[in-house]
Amino acid sequence: MRRGGWLAFAALLAIGAAPAPAAPADPYGGRSFRIVASDPGMNAIVAPDAKLESWGETYGLTEGPLWIDEGSDGYLLFSDVISNVIYKRTRDGRTSVFLDRAGADSDDLHDTGLPVFRGRMAVILIGPNGLALDRQGRIVYCAPNDRAVMRLEKDGRRTVIADRVDGKRFSGPNDLVIRSDGTLYFTDSRTGLREGNADPDRQVPTNGVYMVKNGKVTLLADDGGQPDLWPNGLAFTPDEKQMYLNFGFRKILRYDVRPDGTLTNPKMFLNGEGSDGMKVDTRGNLYTTSGMVGAGEVRITSPEGKRLGTIELPTVAGEPREQVCATNVAFGDPDGKGLFITACEHVYHIRLKVPGIRSRAAG
Repeated sequence: MRRGGWLAFAALLAIGAAPAPAAPADPYGGRSFRIVASDPGMNAIVAPDAKLESWGETYGLTEGPLWIDEGSDGYLLFSDVISNVIYKRTRDGRTSVFLDRAGADSDDLHDTGLPVFRGRMAVILIGPNGLALDRQGRIVYCAPNDRAVMRLEKDGRRTVIADRVDGKRFSGPNDLVIRSDGTLYFTDSRTGLREGNADPDRQVPTNGVYMVKNGKVTLLADDGGQPDLWPNGLAFTPDEKQMYLNFGFRKILRYDVRPDGTLTNPKMFLNGEGSDGMKVDTRGNLYTTSGMVGAGEVRITSPEGKRLGTIELPTVAGEPREQVCATNVAFGDPDGKGLFITACEHVYHIRLKVPGIRSRAAG
């Protein structure tokens, strides 16, 4: 995109702003799980009496869920951004470490990891984030504090797929998606740097979304010089002709995808509410998560931009504060109709009526 295009893009992010959103629900006030239908179409996606199942709790900060088929069933992988591991959780309730030191392959934490609050706790985010499966069935993951996108080989070796562009190191790869032809897309932002945008070791001056195709790393879109508009979640429409991209948490853009895989024609799709990771089901509905701010929610929106409904996760009042957020989602179970939700200290599962688009090996 030429410079004029970037100016138009920045203007798009600035104009058309929705009215100031209502204050997010108190994440520590206590509420029950419920499914809120904003449109009759919600009942065709998830039953009003669907049950929320816990797939684990007392984690650090969960992210990047990914279902892996195995035999007639499978298992769930997910990142713990505080504990620096990728966990494996099976249907019988067993949780084990699938990959240790997956976000920062070092014991030296003096100048790495982004400081944040999770509930009352002041923590450092050093672990992995987004996960995906490539066409050969290998795990591909974002390692923000190693400032790289990595691949776990079948023999256990770790391969760097991308850690720099034009000779400059990335700031912290965050989330990723792999197109059916094997092209990789990922977002990069301040999350791998102790001082964020102001870190003296920041080498790439903007936050952006990148494409890795035939070994070449290409910048597709950046923050237009607005560092608070860093990109996060991303997802393709079912036909892969468009891509959703979360910019600055409150703005979700929809791009057209050119035949060569590059992005063009950004349009505002949703504006005015916090968003984090996202996925799309086979009908094209977009599932967005509320992130670490406020109580955990998964919002379901039609391809036309109509809010169909919300899955509200439960919260518990009192001290010590238990944080139940919603950072990301993934479709799983053998039929693809299981929705897994990473929720700060928790991981949840709920059955849907509609299968989702999944990250799968070819064949």
